[in-house]
Amino acid sequence: MKKNVNISLVSTQFDGDKSEKIELMTEGELMLHKDGYELSYQENNEESGLVGSVTRLRVRDKRVELQRSGGIHSDLVLELGKKHHCHYGTEFGDFMVGVMAKNIRSNITEDGGNLDFCYVIDINSSFIGNFEINISVTPVS
Repeated sequence: MKKNVNISLVSTQFDGDKSEKIELMTEGELMLHKDGYELSYQENNEESGLVGSVTRLRVRDKRVELQRSGGIHSDLVLELGKKHHCHYGTEFGDFMVGVMAKNIRSNITEDGGNLDFCYVIDINSSFIGNFEINISVTPVS
């Protein structure tokens, strides 16, 4: 089942005493599957440096796969209890990063809901930052 939805996303990066928050409100698609769901949306926030990219979040149980395509390409796998080495694209270049999920909570159904997840990124075992993503999904009326 595919459904048009409104997506409200708050992404916060914590690095020691500093934090940086980016907020995004956009329309996207929610596709429900037997074993989870997929959210996809076009990036439209200039602050993020991702304008023109498409973001897809595939969620199953305690696993989130975040894929970006378009201007910037990234493939991150966040899974509780496992560290994954992933491709992370930025406007400054691409990196291989270590990604470790600290928390994943989701209650999204065809009627909307929330997806919240926190993770740590490192490059060559050097801490880069803690990230917290809070997504609210509501059906388009």
